[in-house]
Amino acid sequence: MARKIKFTNTNKSTFYATVRKRVDAYFTAKHSSTYANPAMWFKVFFFLTGITSIYLLLLLGNFSTPAMLLLAILLGMFGAFVGFNVCHDAIHKALSPNPTVNKIFSFIFNLIGASPYVWNICHNIVHHTYTNISGHDEDIDVAPGLIRFSTTETVNRVQQYQHFYAFALYSLAMLSWVFRKDYKKFFQKKIGEHVLNHPKIEYFKLFFYKAIYYFLFIVLPLMVMNITYWQFIIGFLLMQFSQGLVLGLVFQLAHVVEATEFPLPNEAGNIEEAWAAHQLQTTANFAVNSSVAAFLCGGLNRQVEHHLFPKICHIHYPAISKIVKETALEYGLPYNECPTFLDALKSHYKMLKKLGKETYKNDRHVNRVSVTFPEPVFLAAKPLPYRN
Repeated sequence: MARKIKFTNTNKSTFYATVRKRVDAYFTAKHSSTYANPAMWFKVFFFLTGITSIYLLLLLGNFSTPAMLLLAILLGMFGAFVGFNVCHDAIHKALSPNPTVNKIFSFIFNLIGASPYVWNICHNIVHHTYTNISGHDEDIDVAPGLIRFSTTETVNRVQQYQHFYAFALYSLAMLSWVFRKDYKKFFQKKIGEHVLNHPKIEYFKLFFYKAIYYFLFIVLPLMVMNITYWQFIIGFLLMQFSQGLVLGLVFQLAHVVEATEFPLPNEAGNIEEAWAAHQLQTTANFAVNSSVAAFLCGGLNRQVEHHLFPKICHIHYPAISKIVKETALEYGLPYNECPTFLDALKSHYKMLKKLGKETYKNDRHVNRVSVTFPEPVFLAAKPLPYRN
């Protein structure tokens, strides 16, 4: 049974104090805020205008079937981009120094199908603390029994082929999020080892905001659009699949590649490393020189900087990345990165194959607890009494 983990910093590393001091000095020298700048607010405007326009075109436009299907796919993709670029920063309180502004843009998360309250617990509290630790970080608990991400898990026959079907399962991520994941996480007793105790108002918000999403993306389209039920179902599924695939790929390429580690606690249940060093070991950047990736991924392609400085708006990550990289190398710590999106995709594929097919081939009984039974004891039978 998993226990609450502590990071013991046995090496007494001063890496985090040093890198924070240098990053703070950078913003002071530039007379710059760590929050959104004009370029960031342009991104907010672009993605919110984009998703609203696509939604209205689908709802009110009378286009050909291929055009409508394309719009459905774009709507899903823009849903992911809004999550990456707007809501993610807002929920981390990195968008604005004004709590009300962050709260307003966090609310938009509800309108793309996910609960900001549940996400804050799963992502901000649990994932950012216990990254890639099996039994604690539920982000690596994807489709249990079908996808194996951790070396501490058992392996089964089906997972031999996970490097083929995993990407199809990623496309189901948003569909699960909309109809299952938030409810499941909300009503668990714990997420990882974080014990849940929800304010009563959150019970109402969960169901009320889900109902708003279902109305906007199911009820209203069926009321307004001149399409059949089966045409709506195809369009709705395409939207969900495209959004889920984008989300799944960006999330997994940041933590499940060849360079990242899956550390195990010691016998006392602790990680013998400083928290910041742990983040460097378990995260990876990709496509950092791509302006397209930088614009679309909301800083999630610079996962190293994000995990060390989640309260700094992602628009500043390119500027502070040089400081982080140089400091990490100075302290002999890893700075994991894949040059391109395709390189990261290949690395993720190899990891899926290694954790699935190769593990099953080498040791299909890995991590399985063998149960031994005591030797049977045979007692001498008593003679039956003699009867006439």
